[in-house]
Amino acid sequence: MDIDVEVTGGVVRGATEDGLAVFRGIPYAAPPAPFAAPERVRPWTGTRPARAFGPPPPQSAAFGMDALTDEGDDWLTVNVWSPGLGRRSPVMVWIQGGAYLFGTSGLPEYDGGLLAHGGVVVVTFNYRVGLDGFGWVDGTPANRGLLDQVAALEWVRDNIGAFGGDPERVTVFGQSAGGGSVAALLAMPRAAGLFHRAVAQSLPGTFFTPRLAADITRACAAELGLDPSELPAADPRTLPAAADAVAATMGLHADRWGRAAHAHVPLAPVVDGDVLPTTPWLGLTGRVELMVGHTRHEQRLLTALSGQLGAITEEQAAEAAEIFGPDPGRYRASFPDPEELYDVVRSDWLFRMPSLHLAEAQLAAGGRVHLYELTWPAPGMGGVLGACHGLDVPLVFGTLTAGQPALLIGHPTAEAEAVSEQMRSAWTAFATNGDPGWPSYDTGATRLFDAEPEVTSYPEQVSRLIWSEPPQVLDLAQV
Repeated sequence: MDIDVEVTGGVVRGATEDGLAVFRGIPYAAPPAPFAAPERVRPWTGTRPARAFGPPPPQSAAFGMDALTDEGDDWLTVNVWSPGLGRRSPVMVWIQGGAYLFGTSGLPEYDGGLLAHGGVVVVTFNYRVGLDGFGWVDGTPANRGLLDQVAALEWVRDNIGAFGGDPERVTVFGQSAGGGSVAALLAMPRAAGLFHRAVAQSLPGTFFTPRLAADITRACAAELGLDPSELPAADPRTLPAAADAVAATMGLHADRWGRAAHAHVPLAPVVDGDVLPTTPWLGLTGRVELMVGHTRHEQRLLTALSGQLGAITEEQAAEAAEIFGPDPGRYRASFPDPEELYDVVRSDWLFRMPSLHLAEAQLAAGGRVHLYELTWPAPGMGGVLGACHGLDVPLVFGTLTAGQPALLIGHPTAEAEAVSEQMRSAWTAFATNGDPGWPSYDTGATRLFDAEPEVTSYPEQVSRLIWSEPPQVLDLAQV
């Protein structure tokens, strides 16, 4: 059955699907000019169909995402799953990950249907990634990908009531770069008041200084034979290949780009002093209720994708401890097995300790926070990945057989369904009333999601003691 709703810009027509009101591809901003801040959506006449996802923004070729970039330029769109237009339900707004290089809301693993059946309105949206979203060009606004996210949240504030959502109960949730975006939004004055609760899943600790971002952007522009100032005039579809080329050779620039080069991270939010005044660990106000956590074996998926899983040498493990660990000797003494040492130290640097320290920063700001760790091991791909990075996505959405993350699940067993139900229930309960079902972190409690769930003290105590300070902004290693 068709359903018409009036939103900013005009009338959109969605449909009833499996008892839900579903709308896809609604513009929340105008087609963006390259390297410019998002602008208000352009009105349309008549009724606009809202049954198909909008085109994804230009993005990295990683994981085959380049096949999605040849459509139009109306990239900034939202999608809505609602249990009923006449209600006033809690709202959950998803920010997908993708290393700030790729990602689109139309992937099947981000289908909001099952979550919406839990009594919440689910919103997903596209935002600019890659150089257009996060590259540094003097004279252009910084962190345009984050500005897109603010524009999407403003659209939610202004329009979600028409979809049965409560604009006073908006929860943002995101994983990986999406979790980093959630953390950044918590520290951004432009985002204040646009959401009331936040869930940061496996947030990366990578935030750049302007000079590091400018230096890497300069290298990307050189791949196109351009000066950085010429990038805004370039075809946005040509930019991802340049960033991919630089990412592939970042190790050659480790003496200048430091840990960013060692980790092959060419783009990240920039602490520019304006859009993002400071890092999340220093910028929290405590006014937004927070849930934050990570998986136990974050790095294993990344190691597998590099072809190194099961083949880490003692030299590689020791080098990882030296580069990424604040106390390499303690790491080596605590984790003598090279494979485990490599996995733990890189998991800690990139995801686990940034997540823990966000919880600590929330407490220090006087705010409420719940901490969790996903410990249930992924049964797919031979069961070698443990509780790896990305496993939480199909579990939270319940999309156990959809998209690439479904490979981590394999055939969905009753145990997988049970762990997924645990996480979906916790996420929707937190969005509804701020209580995911276990004590807040000020009591020392951490929820472990596993076949046998448990509430305990934070389990990664060795890492916690090593990382006494929050992550630092990544800067040029030499100037």
